Amino acid sequence: MLWVQLDPRAHPDHLGFIPSFLSEHDPRPAAEQFRENYIGGWTSFKGFKLLPNGTLKYPGDPFIPPLFKSQLRDETITVYAHAWVMITQADGTWEIARLD
Repeated sequence: MLWVQLDPRAHPDHLGFIPSFLSEHDPRPAAEQFRENYIGGWTSFKGFKLLPNGTLKYPGDPFIPPLFKSQLRDETITVYAHAWVMITQADGTWEIARLD
C-alpha cells in the first residue's frame, strides 16, 4: 500500500507498525484486518468531529490534522498523531480508533 504524506511535519515514525496490519491481498475490510492483526484490535472511539479539511476535533482537545493516508480498495485509511486511525468508507461514513 502506498502511504501519502499529508502534513510536512509528518514523519514515517507516525505510521509505526500500522501499515503492517493491512494487506491488499486480504479481501476483508480494514477494520476486520486491524481487529485480527493488531494486538489491541479495532475499537471505534466516539466523540470526534471531522472538519472538511480532514482535521479531527475532540471536545476540549486541540485540532489534530491528518498526517498520512492510504487506500485499501474503496476505504481510505488516515493516520493522525497519537496513533489515531480513521477508516472512511466510499459513502463518506467513517470511524476512528487508537492503535498505539
